[in-house]
Order: sequence, then structure tokens, then C-alpha cells
Amino acid sequence: MDWGTALWDQHDAIEKHTQSGLDLVERYVKFVKERSDIEQNYAKQLRGLCKKYARRGSKEDQETKFTNHRAFQEVVNELNNYAGQREQLAENMSLNICVELTKYMLELKLERKTLLSDVKKAQQNLETSFKQLEMTKKRFEKEWKEVEKANQQVERVEQDPTSSKLDVDKAKQSAHIRVHAADECKNEYAAQLQKYNKEQNNHYHNDIPGIYNKLQEVDKKRIKKLAEGYGLFADTERKILPTISMCLDNITTTSTNTNERQDSMTFIDQHKSGLAPPVDVEFEDYSQGIRSGSVENQSNHFNHSKSRNIKLLFKKNKAGTQDKHMPPPVEDFSHLPPDQRKKRLQERIDEIKREMQKEMDKSAALSRMRGVYEQNSQLGDPSSLEPQINQISHNIIAYIKRNLCVCVCLCSLYLPVTESSPVLPEPVDDIYDEFEEFEDFEDDVPIAQCLALYSFDGSSEGAVSMQAGEKLKVMDEDHGDGWVRVRGDSGDEGYVPASYIKIIQ
Repeated sequence: MDWGTALWDQHDAIEKHTQSGLDLVERYVKFVKERSDIEQNYAKQLRGLCKKYARRGSKEDQETKFTNHRAFQEVVNELNNYAGQREQLAENMSLNICVELTKYMLELKLERKTLLSDVKKAQQNLETSFKQLEMTKKRFEKEWKEVEKANQQVERVEQDPTSSKLDVDKAKQSAHIRVHAADECKNEYAAQLQKYNKEQNNHYHNDIPGIYNKLQEVDKKRIKKLAEGYGLFADTERKILPTISMCLDNITTTSTNTNERQDSMTFIDQHKSGLAPPVDVEFEDYSQGIRSGSVENQSNHFNHSKSRNIKLLFKKNKAGTQDKHMPPPVEDFSHLPPDQRKKRLQERIDEIKREMQKEMDKSAALSRMRGVYEQNSQLGDPSSLEPQINQISHNIIAYIKRNLCVCVCLCSLYLPVTESSPVLPEPVDDIYDEFEEFEDFEDDVPIAQCLALYSFDGSSEGAVSMQAGEKLKVMDEDHGDGWVRVRGDSGDEGYVPASYIKIIQ
């Protein structure tokens, strides 16, 4: 059963029903849009929350050494990722549902308007044809009344004894003309009636049912598209559920990664002073009289040591603040307790070694470049590199002298002073051992493949020869000095100019 057959006379109901369907689509679009706005605002609030509790500042960097602090930051990071998924959900809902349904709704409105306009036109055409039928009918009715009047006039003339034959003939001729005109109106009325009946039959059995059936198909498509929108409402969120579940699983994993014992030991390592607790206070018996000078000096020394230990044990070091009466920390960290001082000095030594290694790498690179220039003067003047090499050597010596006190302090902590030994152990070579422990190249894995663009005679120290077109393995990239460490198929390894090769993999 279709609309054209069953609802041929329910034009107002069809128009109202189709408009109600479009209104429902519009309401659903608004519903999804508001849901999308809620998700967007929720994600925005989560972003703000994560930003508020994100790690920043030196104090929090220090606290991240504890597993429970790191776990909290990971929870914040995962929540930030979760917020990103909510933003993605809002965007997908807006694009896949709101935008698509709005576009489709405009198409439906235009198609519905066109079909309803066709119904209106067909109705107007039928009404016009009916008006023409009424006009011909009235004209026929009018002419037939005139015929009746003419016939009555003929009868009166014939019955009138005073009427002549000419008057009778004239009346009959007038009646005949009226009959002829009435017959023409009758034929016209019959033709118009036949035409109208045909148009009416076509209107109610072909035109209107066809248009209503099209409106029925439009409504079916609307319902189908709306049902797809309902499904997308769930599918869009279902697609991000695996990622959201992953975020939640990561938070759960983070909770299991906390280690209370490790955090406790980390706290001890950070704040252990290495000082021994104060000894018992001795009883001072003044009834024995004045004590000897040695005993008094020993007591003074003990009291001084005791008070110093107590101050070190109970002083408060607030992060980010410093007592205005205390001097600023010096390079040897003498203001710290022994264990903390040892730790900070070791960190400083490691930093010095890294800086020294950088300078030595620069010096080695310049030396290799000078060797290449000596082999091929067209590449450059070897003497032009001497100022840079000398400056780097000067920087290394000055850096060692400037940080010599750190090395001496660290040695004094590892080598305790006795009464029979001098305050400082005999230098000097042991101090520089910290700077001579640079490792050679490791047997690392090639990081890429390269092709030799030009031949190179690697006769200088540290360089390797290659032929144009030869493929080599890149072992270390260019660090800004213009040289790359490569290895040939023969196993020879060394440096070549970076401009002489091309990375192919």
C-alpha cells in the first residue's frame, strides 16, 4: 500500500507529516551538536586540569625521582591523552553527523518543496479546467433559456389573430437561430465536460498518486538516513573506546609501577648527611676543682663538634629558598653534608668529563681536517686551522684549572686524612685520571649506507680511503665538523669528508 492510492485525498496530512519528519532531523542535529559541545567543554576542562597539575619547576623535577611522583605525572599525561580522545569524539560527531545530516536535510527540503509545488500546480490546473466547464455550462443554460423564450414568442404570435404571416415567419426564424446557438453551447459544454472528466481522472489516478509516492520515497530515505545517524551516534564513540581503554589501562599499569621501598631508599639517598649522631653529654663534676687545660680544650672541641652536628641534622632546607644569613653555595659544595657533598661533586665531575669530551672531539676533528688539507692543498690551508686547535687546547687547560678544586675535594672525600699524612694527598696525576677515562669507539651497528661521490685518499691519521662509486657503511654521523665515520667492505674504518658522500639508506 502506498500513499498515492491510500492517501490520495490526505494532502494536508501528508504535508504536515513530511514537515514533521524534517523537524525531527533538525532536532536531532541540534541534539548531537549540543552533545558535541558538552564533550568539547569536558575535554577543555580536562586539559585545564592536566595543565594545572603538570610537572614544572626544579622542585617538581627533583620529586620525579620518586616512583609515586612519576606515577602521578603519568596519570596526568594519560588523562591529557584521554581529553584528546574526547575532543576527537566531539569533532567526529560534528563532522559525521551534524554536517552530513544538515546537508542531507537541505536536499530533502528542496525535493519536498518541489513535489508539493507540483501538487499545487496540478490542483490549480484541475481547478482552471473546472472553471471553464462551469462557464460553458452557464452559457449553455443561458442560451437554452433564450430558446425557450423564443419558442414561447412563436406560440404567442401564432395565436394572435392580428399577427401576419410575416410576423410568424420572423418569430420562427429568430427561434431557429436561438436553437442553433444553444446547440453550439451544448456541444461546447459536452466537449469541456469530457475534457474535464479526463483531466480529473488523470489527476486523481496518475499525477497526484505519483507525486505522493515520490513524497513517500523521500520520507523513507529521510527515516533511513536518520537511523544511520542514530547508529553513528554510538559508533563514533565506540571507535575511540579502544584508545580510551588503553589510557585507563596505562593508568592502572602506572599504579602498579610505584615502589614504596625504592622511594624510601631514594629519599634516604637524597638527604643522607653521613654525619654520626651526637654522643652522650659527659657529666662535668665541678667538685673536683679546675680541670687541666688539655681536658678543657678537649671539652671545647667536643662541644663545638656536637653543636655543629646538631645544626646540620636539624636545619631546614626549603626548596627554592635560602637563608639570608648563610653564604651562597661555593663550587666545592662545602656547605653540604659529607655524603651529599660527595654526590654533588661526583655529578660535577661527570659534567666536566662530558664538557671535556666535547672539546676533545672538536680538537680531533680539526686535526683530521688539517691532515686532509696537508694531503690535498686544494681543499684548504692547514695553517688556517692552527688558531682554532690552539684555542681549543687553551680552553681545555683553562677548564681543567678552573675545576681543579672540585677534583681535589672529591679526592679528599674518598681519601680520608690521617694525623701522619698531609692535608691533601700527593697530586697530580690521579686528579687528571678522571679526564683520561674516555672510551674508544664501540663496535656499534651501522646507522646508514652511503655512496662515495668522489675518491678520497685517507692517508692522514684517523681517515680512510675510498673510491668514487664505492658503497660504505655509516658508523657515526656528522657532528658539525664536516667529517663522517664510515666502514668499508674490507673492514677498514675511519673518517671521510661529509661532502664526498651521499646517504642512500
